[in-house]
Order: sequence, then C-alpha cells, then structure tokens
Amino acid sequence: MAARARIEVMAQAIPASEASPQPARSPYLIIFLAWLIPGAGHLLLARRGRGAIVLGTVLLTFVVGLLMHGPMFQPHGGDLLSTLIQYGGFVGDLCSGILYLLAVWLGYNAPDVAAFSPDYGQKFLVAAGLLNILAIVDAYEIATKQKD
Repeated sequence: MAARARIEVMAQAIPASEASPQPARSPYLIIFLAWLIPGAGHLLLARRGRGAIVLGTVLLTFVVGLLMHGPMFQPHGGDLLSTLIQYGGFVGDLCSGILYLLAVWLGYNAPDVAAFSPDYGQKFLVAAGLLNILAIVDAYEIATKQKD
C-alpha cells in the first residue's frame, strides 16, 4: 500500500511535459524543413532513425531517377488530361525539396532519347517526391501529437 502511494506521488510530481523528452516545435516549421530537406522534420523531433531512413530512401530514389536520365515534368497547357498529368508530375518533382531545386539550379536536363530507362527514371523522380510527402505527413502527425 505504501509503495503504491509513493508511485502515485512520484507520478504527480513529474509533469507530462518532462515525461516525454520530445522538444516542442512549431508544426509549420516541421513541415517546411521536412519538405526542404527530406528527413529534417524527423531529426528536429528527435527521431534520428526515421530521419535517416527518410533521407536515404528519398535521396536514393531521386539519384536513381537522375542516373536513368529521367526528365523532370514541366507544367504546360493542353487538353485537360495532359494538363493534369503535367502539373501532377511537376508537384511530385517539386516535393523532393532541395534535391529538385539543386537539380534545376545546376541545369539538369535529361537528353531526349528513345528508350525505356528515361521513362522509368521520370517515375523514380516523382516517386521520390511522393515518398517525401508521406514523410512530411508523418512528421506533422508526430509534431501535433496525433501519432507517437
């Protein structure tokens, strides 16, 4: 009985904020940094393992797309379906964050060749952005304590 009372007193003495060592960060800062640098949102939330996995997978997927000479999507008009595909692919590319920005700033331009590998490379580039979107949502849910 006395041991139970001690445990209850100790539980009341430790505030809930001290029980979890997770730093309090703005969810908007987490979202921005998780977009800009894949895995950075998890690193700010002291989830180093997840952050390293996210960075590794997004980086590897993006680099494989570049090595396959995958072209980046360029948004342009046309019929409705083509416009949706082009803008959707562009958003997927853009979601890779600094990887996409560096590739564009450094003048990456895939050669126009008739082969299967550039088409697959283009899909890898978009997949890297989509993986980063999943990581952004995960970091946001952890930051807002919707997920542990």
